[in-house]
Amino acid sequence: MMKFKRILLKLSGEALEGNQGYGIDPQRLADYADEIKSVVDEGVQVAIVIGGGNIFRGLQGTSEGMDRVQGDYMGMLATVINSMAIQAALEKAGVKVKLLSGLAIEPVCEAMSRRKAIGHLTNGEVVVIAAGTGNPYFTTDSASALRAIEIKADAILKGTRVDGVYTADPEKDPSAVKYNALSFEEAYEKGLKIMDLTAFTLCRENKMPIVVFNMNQKGNLLKIIKGETLGSVVS
Repeated sequence: MMKFKRILLKLSGEALEGNQGYGIDPQRLADYADEIKSVVDEGVQVAIVIGGGNIFRGLQGTSEGMDRVQGDYMGMLATVINSMAIQAALEKAGVKVKLLSGLAIEPVCEAMSRRKAIGHLTNGEVVVIAAGTGNPYFTTDSASALRAIEIKADAILKGTRVDGVYTADPEKDPSAVKYNALSFEEAYEKGLKIMDLTAFTLCRENKMPIVVFNMNQKGNLLKIIKGETLGSVVS
């Protein structure tokens, strides 16, 4: 029996870089599509929100003197490119996909609506939700929290390149200790950077658990869906 029946999978744009260090790595894209297909084949309903940091970040533009609102909209368009890429990879793997967006961009994607998203999920389609919330000043972390709550997901699964939440950055501090589980209050008090504060508050107030895990380890997504103890759970 599956632990989760409907999930919101949050992926970072940087994750799509693979070993290239920029852009979209076709092999990483194909690997992610295979991982997602493995849980779809088990009957799990999957929505996906992906960042755009491998292409452009709104704050990056601001640091270079660009207007914040303009930069944020450019960042949203970067997430549309990544969302189209994951859509194409999933379709190539034989998965039915619907691309919705916080910004309607015909003929590429329709505007996001809760009813449409839930309808597609119920029909067995993966729903990729692009362009964040459709508003400046909000990150894709905030978008993933909002969308997870809207579609009544069982949890947010945040796929990263590390295997959970640590007391410090494990890539920089070898003495960092991993948390298997912790409460929202503990995470907040310890200042752990799991998601930005807006996203974190949304999850806490709506009792939306967050599972942080290593998406780059083959089979991890399916293991979590089946209830194996992997990564870190914040609830």
